[in-house]
Amino acid sequence: MAKRHSPQGPAPDLPPKKKSRTDKDAKKKGISDETSDAPSKGSSYVQSTALSALPQSEIDKFLSSNMIKITDSEAGSSPLRPLISFDHLPTCEGDLYQALQGFSAPTPIQSATWPLLFAGRDVIGVAETGSGKTMAFGLPCIKKIVDSKKAGKGARPRAVIITPTRELAMQIHDQLLKLSGKAHVEITCIFGGVKKDEQRSALKKASVVVATPGRLKDLQNEGAVDLGRVKYLVLDEADRMLDKGFEQDIKDIISLMPVSKRQTIMFTATWPPAVRNLAATFTSSPVTVTIGGEPSADPRANTRIKQVVEVLDPRDKENRLLQILNQHGGGKGGGNKTLVFCLYKKEAMRIERFIRSRGFKVAGIHGDLSQQERFKSLEAFKTGSVNILVATDVAARGLDIPAVKLVLNVTFPLTVEDYVHRIGRTGRAGADGHAITLFTENDKAQSGALINVLKAANQHVPDELLKFGTTVKKKQHDAYGAFFKDVDTGKSATKITFDD
Repeated sequence: MAKRHSPQGPAPDLPPKKKSRTDKDAKKKGISDETSDAPSKGSSYVQSTALSALPQSEIDKFLSSNMIKITDSEAGSSPLRPLISFDHLPTCEGDLYQALQGFSAPTPIQSATWPLLFAGRDVIGVAETGSGKTMAFGLPCIKKIVDSKKAGKGARPRAVIITPTRELAMQIHDQLLKLSGKAHVEITCIFGGVKKDEQRSALKKASVVVATPGRLKDLQNEGAVDLGRVKYLVLDEADRMLDKGFEQDIKDIISLMPVSKRQTIMFTATWPPAVRNLAATFTSSPVTVTIGGEPSADPRANTRIKQVVEVLDPRDKENRLLQILNQHGGGKGGGNKTLVFCLYKKEAMRIERFIRSRGFKVAGIHGDLSQQERFKSLEAFKTGSVNILVATDVAARGLDIPAVKLVLNVTFPLTVEDYVHRIGRTGRAGADGHAITLFTENDKAQSGALINVLKAANQHVPDELLKFGTTVKKKQHDAYGAFFKDVDTGKSATKITFDD
């Protein structure tokens, strides 16, 4: 990809800056123009000529049509225009942008967050699964290190990306490797379930660390990694990390990072009070970017995914499963990629054997498999050696498997959040997706929550599903179950006194 045109200042039709602002103020707010130096947190950004030339009406139309809302917590900050085209990217040495050549344009979350991240601002991104969030925080991360001209020196990480699962950590790591190219940026992936020796060695020279909270905290506690120079922190799928009980681990990890020079980015699919509290704790004057409407505490499905819910007798599942696989090209000689979800590992193994016995090429991924076996199954599915993958929810979050045409839920998950993330494995990176769910009376406790998800995404709600009722079951915590209570942890305790 060719280098970008020489950048210029902001478009003339943008709201003017206050004349009373000094260069020092501009630095503090992370805004770059021809009269200010590089902004805080070690980043600089100047809007490109091509982007400046666009009329404001075109910018407004782009924001409206993509349902992008940008809320800046800093009063008086001048808005930064979304990067509608890759031609609007700032200049960069090397081949960093070559990884973008396979895409026609940035996704909405990338368009809106890139200028903010290039400018050094803290950002909270609320967007659906499969919206291109990895590239949204990944590109500014690598560019920041390349621009520092110290990419090859290592000596303690300068960027840390924390994510809830090892599968997602590996996926992010692979995407960043594509970005780094010949930039000589060392990237390592840290997660549990494997020996620490190789990870300790990799940490000594890594500039970017992608990690799950538990293993990173272990290595931090034993002195294998020093996070005192981290200037770029990403919390990916923050809602899921809180659901898994990682809040204290995250706080312990971040407590040893610098504050004033650190840029913090948080991405989340939902916006419940717990995530808002986390954002308030670790970000400084953040800009909140929401894709798809007002931030919600409820899970929302990708609107590009066609959701079909079939209500049937539990005894009819296997016959219907075979019909769907044949109809949607998961055929015995190849065809489209189909991801089949089951609730429990024993069920997944049984369904995998059943599908294989009918002559289909199929692989499995669930908790009973070793990490090596899971990697092997995923690789076979990604490369097309098999076109059907049977999985439990261990594969539901974060995995960016190219060209999954159909997600088939043989059994409904325990929560509607997991349902949203299951079907989010299709319809990724701007493509359309298709999800079919086999729903039975055994799943009726989730009918109300499922109906809400379908309605929010403008999907058809079958009458058979409505008969189960529209009551939404109270959300349970992964660790505490129905006894979990979402409380305001910032509220002061009430003093109790006793009479003598």
